[in-house]
Amino acid sequence: MTKPLEVRDTQVNTKVSSKSYALQESAMIKWMLIIISLIYIGLFLILPLLSIFVTAFEKGWETYVASIVHPDALAAIKLTLIVAIIVVPLNAIFGLAAAWAITKFSFKGKNVLITLIDLPFAVSPVIAGLIFILLFGAQGLLGEWLIAHDIKIVFALTGIVLATLFVTFPFVARELIPLMQMQGITEEEASISLGASGWKTFLYVTLPNCKWGLLYGLILCNARTIGEFGAVSVVSGHIRGMTNTMPLHIEILYNEYQFTAAFAVASLMSILAIVTIIIKNIVAWKAKEV
Repeated sequence: MTKPLEVRDTQVNTKVSSKSYALQESAMIKWMLIIISLIYIGLFLILPLLSIFVTAFEKGWETYVASIVHPDALAAIKLTLIVAIIVVPLNAIFGLAAAWAITKFSFKGKNVLITLIDLPFAVSPVIAGLIFILLFGAQGLLGEWLIAHDIKIVFALTGIVLATLFVTFPFVARELIPLMQMQGITEEEASISLGASGWKTFLYVTLPNCKWGLLYGLILCNARTIGEFGAVSVVSGHIRGMTNTMPLHIEILYNEYQFTAAFAVASLMSILAIVTIIIKNIVAWKAKEV
């Protein structure tokens, strides 16, 4: 039996009004969340960033430039760039190899390898630095042998590179593994079935398919390499002009109450971070287009 017309109109109006109320409520919640996010970003990101540049330039442009071109600052910048130049390509090679092995082949111990890749995320960087001290320090496991053969690892470039490698090596692999798993192995199987070697398959099929994920991982790895403090602080020895990276140099200047110089170098790192974020977003946008 059909419902009277008035009853049906009432039900329709009720549904329309509840839908309108739901839309209004969801719009309110949306704008409330946006405002809360903007306030949070303003307080904990924009204001500290502005304070860095304000303090860096409070004594003028000449003092700012003098702080940047100071021999110790230039040495810290140079060392940071050298570490990045060494660490990032090595992580690219390891990340590609690990992701390729995990996603394209079946073998015993795959889960163990994945767990080991994630290990640096679970271990404090300071603990990682202490591990290298216990291994390669003067009183460490290999310390006497290294001293006898005049090999310097801790308090030298080698130790800084090793500590940074440990902290940053998951970034490339962790970006590539989900991407390669999603792509599957169909194209690789087709390439091999047509007579291509494994190396050619990697160069012409696997690598082009994951290039944006690889670049994204390299950007993240480079950012962490430049900003790493904990592990490097333990193994560097804080030797001015020799083993101080940019974060360590900033810490020393700040502890010595040279605030303008400390914030000047910090502003340079902030600029590098902003450029890194812009490049990362461009890469993410390009990857979505593909």
